[in-house]
Amino acid sequence: MKVASIHNSRSVSPKPAPAIVDIAGREIFFVVGSLHVGGAQRHVATVSEALIRIGWRVTVYVLYENGPLYEEMRSAGVTILFPPIEPAQTSWPRAKRLYRLLRVAAHLHGVLRQRRPPIVHAVLPSAYVIGVSVAMLAGVPIRVMSRLSLNFYQSSDWRYRLMERWLHRHTNALLANANALISQLHEEEGAPLPRLGLIYLGIDASAAPDRESRSAKRAELNLAPSTVVLTIVANLIPYKGHADLIDALALASPALQHDWRVLVVGHDYGIGGSLQARAAERGVAPNVMFLGERQDARQILNASDIGILCSHQEGFSVALLEGMSAALPMIVTRVGGNAEAVIDGETGIVIPPSRPADLADAIVRLVNDAALRALYGRAARQRILDCFTIERCVEAYDGLYRCLLAGGEPRDVRQIRVLSDARG
Repeated sequence: MKVASIHNSRSVSPKPAPAIVDIAGREIFFVVGSLHVGGAQRHVATVSEALIRIGWRVTVYVLYENGPLYEEMRSAGVTILFPPIEPAQTSWPRAKRLYRLLRVAAHLHGVLRQRRPPIVHAVLPSAYVIGVSVAMLAGVPIRVMSRLSLNFYQSSDWRYRLMERWLHRHTNALLANANALISQLHEEEGAPLPRLGLIYLGIDASAAPDRESRSAKRAELNLAPSTVVLTIVANLIPYKGHADLIDALALASPALQHDWRVLVVGHDYGIGGSLQARAAERGVAPNVMFLGERQDARQILNASDIGILCSHQEGFSVALLEGMSAALPMIVTRVGGNAEAVIDGETGIVIPPSRPADLADAIVRLVNDAALRALYGRAARQRILDCFTIERCVEAYDGLYRCLLAGGEPRDVRQIRVLSDARG
């Protein structure tokens, strides 16, 4: 049974589920892997803070590592909990990692039994496998999962494949942030349609791009006013396509008519050194700045002229939305939800993944045409305001949680309901 259509942000805005549940004192208990500045983590932080503003209590349980988002979330009123054991190290033997996992699961079980939240919401695969399993044992009545990436990881780890498909039958709501993920969950993994829901990511787009702050950030980064700045905000992981970008820059460089720089923003998961060596080999190292993990990514985007997301796989990128909100024309690969956000030839350029030559052509086109950059950038920001604000996103979560507490399913919430051929 194919997924035929989905209520999404381009349709007439539907009403949320009726507010028939009193949420005073009700707790949403998120389970996440870390508080590093990744797209999923930033999404949890933004949603948590917005849920608190409308009356929910929010707790976030962090399985592995603390990170830069801790202070922001804590100051917004989010309760953050950690297991009483040091983070796992990649050098640890398997037995020690397993022992830590059991300790974490036992601690989480105790916390859930003590706090008795009505809803546990796990975000990303490891949090799903651990968080929802433990929530079942602890008797948590409502269990929610968010899938924010395509399921390629299941092909390299059969344990995830088996465990997640079993958990789908015991989870009240299975959420995805793009149509491609909905299709995988239903068609490949057997997730039942009534429990599936599509909730697009949303961002705070209230602040318009600011010329003064743009100039200040460019000065801080030693970027001349006339330099065309391209920025990629993505953790340094092979599937994010940074190597393709470096190869594309080498191809594009002879045709670029302006001084240019590329800013690489993201946590280094072990490939930073090889990427810098690749840039040197391709002769583009002087133009590529590796800035590492940054808390000011949105300010850096505001100081840029073009945004890039050249992933080989993707769910739905927060960084993509932030680039569009900064009025940047985006160059993105046609994977996951990228083409659901970026309209090719209207708000940016959509290219096939793993094709440096196509990426080079798109870079040359936008670097050399300021008028086209401005046209696409204005349309990109308007699309964010129309479709991808945090207000729309949190309205969907609020409607879902209220519906679940009232005994309903995701199919009962019109704004996130998945439709099939059979159901029309």
